[in-house]
Amino acid sequence: MQKKTKTVLVADDDRTLRMMLAKMLEKSGYQVVTADRGEKSLFLALEKDIDAFLIDLNMPGLGGIEICERIRSIARYRITPVICITSMEEEGNLSEVFAAGATDFINKPVNPVVLDARLKAHLQNVRYYNEMEQTRRYLNRYVSTKTQRMVEAYSLTGLLPVPERHKVCVMFTDVRGFTALSQRVDLELLLERLSRNLGMQVDSVHAHGGYIDKFGGDGMMAIFDYDNTVERACRCALNIMDITRRNQKLGDKSAFELGIGLHVGEVLIGNIGSADHLDYSVIGETVNRASRLCNYAEPMRIDVSKEVVDEVKSTGLEFDEPKLVHMKGIEEAVAIYHLLSHGRDIEQKQVGEKVFAGQIS
Repeated sequence: MQKKTKTVLVADDDRTLRMMLAKMLEKSGYQVVTADRGEKSLFLALEKDIDAFLIDLNMPGLGGIEICERIRSIARYRITPVICITSMEEEGNLSEVFAAGATDFINKPVNPVVLDARLKAHLQNVRYYNEMEQTRRYLNRYVSTKTQRMVEAYSLTGLLPVPERHKVCVMFTDVRGFTALSQRVDLELLLERLSRNLGMQVDSVHAHGGYIDKFGGDGMMAIFDYDNTVERACRCALNIMDITRRNQKLGDKSAFELGIGLHVGEVLIGNIGSADHLDYSVIGETVNRASRLCNYAEPMRIDVSKEVVDEVKSTGLEFDEPKLVHMKGIEEAVAIYHLLSHGRDIEQKQVGEKVFAGQIS
């Protein structure tokens, strides 16, 4: 792929200096556009895609400081290099120049070696910044927001956060019959369908204020904390089932039969693993109980614990009468409630339609 030639805008009312700077830059391989006044430089900035600005501080009309401020007010030039050309007597204004958004300055007479080195360094910094932003955007699809914030704090302080106890609602989802399905469907096609299905679930979790803790094969684990924790988790589960049923009616092959389990309680949130590989996750009996509820749920059912029901009694959500079952690792019989889909309210339906709108192409 051929590298794009960088475009530099040179703004200076001195024609001789303007032409000299243009020749310096063209010799270094840049494309150059020129302006003899501040107003024209702003017009060109809006008309073209400029990669760097070289601006004389002292021009008639709009001066260099005001041009810097105007350039920074244009969204696409938020981090674009703006280098100001100054004379020795103007150096007293440098604090204002940098406050206006200038990246750097160069004294007159301009040394071509210094100009080339400074410009390359600033353009390289912009490239690094854009690469980091792109990486961050990709990370949003792979790493939970909570984990990203922890990593950012760790990178600044060098200290891992102390594990904390939180009351959260944990939701597990699982595709029913996936093992048998994997024996009948081409793996590449199956992966594409599973990705679409999990993508729908992720969108719903985010729409209801939760975050994904981890994926596990054909299912996932989501966490809901802070305000209205349990109600948001329940409405998310209903939303996922509602979308799945509608997609099934439309013949979408990625609309797998799902089982969902929900439980609320205290967990410990912290880093698990070694110095070389860490997982920022939640642990505790609450997680285990939610996982077992998911395993127990029949296809297209949402099974929840009594603790979940007790938290949402006045929210309009409805449940079947409980069934007492014995679960592995739990001595006493556990009351399991089935969350009924017709208990959703208008708000949940609107969120569902918002997420659903982007699923079927």
